[in-house]
Amino acid sequence: MTRHIGDKTRHNGQGRLREYLRQEREAQLHPAVRALISRPKAQAGGARQVREFARIERGRLA
Repeated sequence: MTRHIGDKTRHNGQGRLREYLRQEREAQLHPAVRALISRPKAQAGGARQVREFARIERGRLA
């Protein structure tokens, strides 16, 4: 006599956990993207840039 289709051992615990963790990882931001977002914003140059523009405007190129 053959076994019924419902008579099987439940051996899919690790597979379900692995799939759940994979989906959770993919739902989050990639670590490289997170690092780029959290990087401090670079200033536009500040006082040094103004000083260089003023120097060029006065005609002193070097």
